[in-house]
Order: sequence, then C-alpha cells, then structure tokens
Amino acid sequence: MPSYTAPTKDLQFVLHDLLQISHSDIPGYADLEADFTAAILDEAAKLGQDVLAPLNSSGDVEGCRLENGVVYTPKGFKQAFDQIRAGGWNGLDLPEEFGGQNLPYLMGSAVGEIFVSANMALNMYQGLTHGAISAILAHGSDDQKATFLPKMVSMDWTGTMNLTEPHCGTDLGLMRTKAEPQTDGSYKITGQKIFISAGDHDMAENVIHLVLAKAPGGGEGTKGISLFIVPKFLVAEDGSLGARNGVSVGSIEEKMGIHANATCVMNYDDATGYLVGDLHKGMRAMFTMMNEARIGVGLQGYAQAVVAYENARNYALDRLQGRDVTGAKNPDGPADPLIVHPDVRRMLMDQKSFVEGARAFTLWGASLIDRAHRAQDKDADGLISLLTPVIKGFLTDKGFDMCIQAQQVYGGHGYIEEWGMSQFARDARIAMIYEGANGVQALDLVGRKLAQDSGKHVMAFFELVKGFIKENEGDARLEGFLVPLKSASRDLQAAGMFFMQRGMKAPNDALAGSTDFMHLFGHVCLGLVWAKMAKAAYAALDAGATDRDFYEAKVATGRYYMARQLPATALHLSRIHSGAETVMALDAEQF
Repeated sequence: MPSYTAPTKDLQFVLHDLLQISHSDIPGYADLEADFTAAILDEAAKLGQDVLAPLNSSGDVEGCRLENGVVYTPKGFKQAFDQIRAGGWNGLDLPEEFGGQNLPYLMGSAVGEIFVSANMALNMYQGLTHGAISAILAHGSDDQKATFLPKMVSMDWTGTMNLTEPHCGTDLGLMRTKAEPQTDGSYKITGQKIFISAGDHDMAENVIHLVLAKAPGGGEGTKGISLFIVPKFLVAEDGSLGARNGVSVGSIEEKMGIHANATCVMNYDDATGYLVGDLHKGMRAMFTMMNEARIGVGLQGYAQAVVAYENARNYALDRLQGRDVTGAKNPDGPADPLIVHPDVRRMLMDQKSFVEGARAFTLWGASLIDRAHRAQDKDADGLISLLTPVIKGFLTDKGFDMCIQAQQVYGGHGYIEEWGMSQFARDARIAMIYEGANGVQALDLVGRKLAQDSGKHVMAFFELVKGFIKENEGDARLEGFLVPLKSASRDLQAAGMFFMQRGMKAPNDALAGSTDFMHLFGHVCLGLVWAKMAKAAYAALDAGATDRDFYEAKVATGRYYMARQLPATALHLSRIHSGAETVMALDAEQF
C-alpha cells in the first residue's frame, strides 16, 4: 500500500524563499505571511494524508458504477467529499460575493498539488467545478451568477465541461449537438457528448453542465458554436431544485486509470439550456475554462510524479539488494539498501529534480495568473498565455516519465498492483491526453503563441532569462547554473529563429519540430527556476538557516538538473533543425 506525506516544507520554500509572495506588489499577496500559508497547507495536508490518500487505492479497484441511471462513486468518497465541502476548499480562491475566501489563485494551486497527489480521481470532481465556476464568472449574466455560483462554490452543486463528441475531439467545428431557441429565451439542447469527467455522481445535489452546441444562424465551423448552462435538475426562481432535465448518462467509460472518476457518455434530449455569453461565441467562453484546466492538468502531471517519487525513495531506502561496489554500507545485514547503487540514485535524482522544478514552474505560473487578474497586468497575461501549453504539455509528458521511473525503482514489485505504483502511472497517463492532447499543445505553442502580439511575449521571456543571468554572473557559486542556462536559452532562441525563417516557406518544418520545441522550452523554464531556487537557497544559508541540510540538498538537486537534464535542449534543437523531410518521407500507404 503506497503512502503520502504532503511536501509542505518544499511548498513553503517556493512560496516564500523563491517567489517571496508576502513582499509582492500583487494585490492580496501582502497578507500571505509564512505562518498564514503554513496553516493552510498544514490543514490541507491533514485532509490529503488522512482522508483522501487512504481512498486512492480502494477507489481505483472499486471504480464508479451506473445503476438505473444513477452513478455511484466508490465507498468512502461521498464522506471524503463532504469533508472537502465542509472545509470550504473549493472556494479558497473564489470571490467572497459567492461564498469563497478570495485568496489568490496561487494558494488554490498549492493546495491543489496536495489533493491531486493524495487522490487525483476524487479531486477531479472539485477541479471541474472550479473551472465551470470560472467560465460563468467571466461570461455569465448577473442572474446566472446569482443562481448557480453560490451552490457551486460551496459544492452543493458540481460542474462539468462538455466538448467532445463521438465523431470529433480536437476538431470542434464538426460538432453536431444542436441548440434550438425557445420563446422564453432558453434553448433545447440535443446531442451526445463523450469523455465527460465527473459527468454525474452521488456526492452533490445537482450537476451543472457547461455544454457547447450549435444554434441556428452561426454558420459552419467553430464560429457557430455557443456555450450553454444545462443543469441536471432545473432550478426554480427561489433557488430550489425542480424537475429532472433532459440529460442522462448513457454509460461510464472503462479506462486505463482514474477509475474513481466517472467519465461519462452524456445524452441530451431536448434538455433545457441557458446561453452563456454571446450567441455563437461559445469557444471564447469555454476557453476561459480550458486555459485554467490546462494549467491544472500540468499540475496533475507533476503531482502524480510527486507521490510516485516519494514512494520510490522510501522503497529504495528500505529494500536490501546487492552490495555497494565501494564497500558495504550495511555490513550487519545480508545486503545494502537499493539507494547505494548509482543507477538507482540516477532514477531518483531524475524524479526529485523534475518534481521540485515543476512545482516551482507551476506556482510561478499561478502567480502570473494572479498578476494578470488582480493587477490587470497585460504583460503577465501574455506571458502565462505563452507558458500555458508548456506547463500542460511538458509537465505531463515528463510527469508520466517520472512515474515510470518510480515504478522501475521497485523492479518486479512495481508491476504488481498491490504496491500501488501502477496506479500512479495509469492515472498520470490521461494528463497527456485530455484538455488538448500534448501534440495539440505543441502546435498551439508554435503555431499561435510564439507569434502572439508580434512575438512580444517570447521576447520578454528571453529578456527575463538574460536579465537574471546578467544580474548574477558575478556570483561564482551560481556558475554551474548560469552557464548551462545561457546555453539552453541560446538553443531555444535558435529554434525560434528556425521557425521564423522556415515557418511561412515550409510550415511542416515548424510543425514537425513542435513537440521538440515544447520540451526545449520546458527544460529552459525548469533551468530558470532551478537557477533562481539555487540563489534563494544560498541566501537562506548565508542568513544562517537552521535547516542547512534542506537548503544544501536544494542546491545539489538543482546542480543535477543543470548537468544531467538541461543539456537535452541540444538534442531537441538538432531534431528541430532536421526539419520535416524525414518525418514526411513516406506516402500514407507506406505506413
């Protein structure tokens, strides 16, 4: 049975040593003193460790079931969900006007890591609700906000997003779900949606579906799509629940992982829906939800790697196998622990350096969202828009890889279900697919985000890296961070220049290198935050930090990333420079 202990100390390091949030000029950050954030994280840790994590394995085995039109979640899930609800965790970073606590998005992200590591499938019910709330906040009418948001913030009602249909996934222009206008201003929604996470369950009174559909007069393609609120139960003017709406669950998908989250086929049969935002502008409204969801999925990718690494590390410390080639480290025992072996150390260092870097990258991204929203900073908004596909794509690709590495540490036991490592790998795998498959994220990055605002935001990122290097180049202790970061940044700039030169003349050259570019960009981002974390760790040591082991380990872990992982940028650049010729060489019939 795997275990989980929340990394609250490391979260605090990122919040206060690295980001120095209580000294930030972002509105609301001055209140985030270390004692205050520690109290929040400690309470989240108790819930995650004591309530959510013990249900993770059992929920995976039991899964959800559909009986007589009702979806039932695994044993203990409803009681755990009640505790999440009672703690007000869903409303942590939502407006007080609707029952939230109005803390920064950053704190919701930090708590989110704990809950995802503890029980990803259970946390998804809350996560999808949060995204639906964000879409209604941004695009809903005042009446819609008053009707739906208080109950959704409290999680008496939960939310979903309905995009995909059996015949169309990424290409939403092929959508067939129809919305027919009614005389009372509502619409009748008819069609089928698939892959709807948290589509139905027994843990809340109502489920508020956000559904994309085509209303008359919108034309072909995505321009004709509108967004609708379609509640499971209709809501009366006084807020009470009325009749069952024309929406039902056709089936629950049998999946590789996240078994305890009900992934539903949803059937809409003249269901009553209410237009959100402007008619035929549904994609804009839904992408408010999807951009938040993509950052949340990036968090899922590394959060699964966090708990997988924790268990692999513990196993390597305890499991006796072989002898250290330099001399026995456990002479009184029959063998030395696995952790003495260099190749096991390599796997653990790969994982440790990734998860700590990914945590810093994601929380920095969350702070950019706060700066964009709370300070109306358009530059921060542009930068996080650029980084979102990197957070989603790179962190989920590498997060899955790290779950596999953790599984490998166990040897044969990693392949046996009772040890739990298989679940982390299976659950992590979906994060590379949903909310826009990672290939689509890479295409979005290269095809749209690089050129956004005439390349202003990618140039700002380069200046940010260059500025940090120049500011610290006189510190000899940071040389092992600054030199590789400079080299990696040059690789990223060279790749961007290649796309600029080749993109118009030979677009396939750019598209064939898009995933390599996303990974190259991701490595540079982690290299940057590692260099900054090393500087923060040295500052703490210089100030006489009592826990010197923690800060010294932070520096050593960062050095590993710079020496063993960051050089991958050269490989990715070489692949990008090879263009599309070899990728496109075969005729379709030759595959």
